[in-house]
Amino acid sequence: MANDAPAPLIALRDITRHYGSGEAMVRALDGVTLTVSKGEFVAIMGPSGSGKSTAMNVLGCLDSPSSGHYLFNGIEVAGLDRDQRALLRRHYLGFIFQGYNLLPRSSALQNVELPLIYKGLARAEREERALEALDRVGLAHRATHDPSELSGGQQQRVAIARALAGHPQVVLADEPTGNLDTKRSVEIMELLRQLNREEGLTIIMVTHEEDMAEFADRLIWMVDGKVATDRKTAKGAA
Repeated sequence: MANDAPAPLIALRDITRHYGSGEAMVRALDGVTLTVSKGEFVAIMGPSGSGKSTAMNVLGCLDSPSSGHYLFNGIEVAGLDRDQRALLRRHYLGFIFQGYNLLPRSSALQNVELPLIYKGLARAEREERALEALDRVGLAHRATHDPSELSGGQQQRVAIARALAGHPQVVLADEPTGNLDTKRSVEIMELLRQLNREEGLTIIMVTHEEDMAEFADRLIWMVDGKVATDRKTAKGAA
């Protein structure tokens, strides 16, 4: 019988990433195989040096694997040149960082607009998309405020809006609650889960906080550049 299951949105097959050579070689990724389906919320954890950040860089087309296959929507990413990988990032991926990475002298609206400038959108469309994204994270009323006038949680919401404004297929979140207290961390995770549940947004998140990882559907634990465990969380099982 034919298998009618849809192909995964992301597939890593025996991915390696090595730095250096000989005895000095570091195997940051050592045969990683995993898939992510459209609409999943996946958390990646592991001790320092486990390869989780390298895996995120490969997934985000910020780094290239030494060997193996990375398929995005069925396209072999390893076969793309630098410009093509940049286009993939620009049109299909959104990024959320621990440090927010907001321009200090630009308003929330201008910060959200920034990636849309690189996409070549006209000013009116940029503003419309940016305001829509700020509204989705509950900050449309703070559009004219600079980052210094916003709390840490609000700044991270602006960063999330910036990731959403480009209408990505996948959002990659690198320690999105790392600079926040517990209350603000929970608020951000509830927002991400809402975007995942209500809008079907695919999210892959690196975190060192297991209680934050439990907001995801799956938890992938990495050790020594390998996937040690891949399990459903309590929310994912439910």
